[in-house]
Amino acid sequence: MGTLQLSSNALSSFSTSLNFNYITNSHKTLKTSKHPHPRFSRGKIRAVGTIPENESQSTDPEEPPFVAFAFVSSVLLPDGTPDVHFRKACGGQKLRNIMLDSNIELYGPYARPLLNCAGGGTCATCMVEIIQGKELLTPRTEKEKEKLKKKPKNWRLACQLTVGKKDSTGLLVVQQLPEWKGHEWNYERISPEEFAADLGLEFGSESS
Repeated sequence: MGTLQLSSNALSSFSTSLNFNYITNSHKTLKTSKHPHPRFSRGKIRAVGTIPENESQSTDPEEPPFVAFAFVSSVLLPDGTPDVHFRKACGGQKLRNIMLDSNIELYGPYARPLLNCAGGGTCATCMVEIIQGKELLTPRTEKEKEKLKKKPKNWRLACQLTVGKKDSTGLLVVQQLPEWKGHEWNYERISPEEFAADLGLEFGSESS
């Protein structure tokens, strides 16, 4: 069993798993299947989130609505299982800003200044693959249509898409750096409510 240590200040400690039946070093088409219990096919990864001690002792019953995120790294963990980072954020923001604010790798080898356009939508280096939750996202912009015309329909530019609205709730599963990943998997969908329950979270309102 691999252990994934998170440094997010937004999540309490939790244990959860998602079902990514992946095939290393292959390029098979991504398939989605329904399954009530998400898990990793090669053993569960125990994900641990940390929060400051003074915050861990209290809970806010009136927490505002949020969107839950599962970011999948393009690089596997040493034990060969996917490296998944869990976050949450209020809707109505660009995915690029959410990822940068949450310390989620976005640009990979293009992270240094002058190697990307810093959110202008002209370099296409912030590409992500949307595995689940596309209904939360704004439609492709003209810049996305131009830059991604030869890419799969579920590939987006993080700097161009907005995730829901301020009162939105739901689950967004994002593959980071899809052009650089060396593995594929069959992902079995999970409902946002079940995902939040596994993480010990509770959505503040109904999904919009």
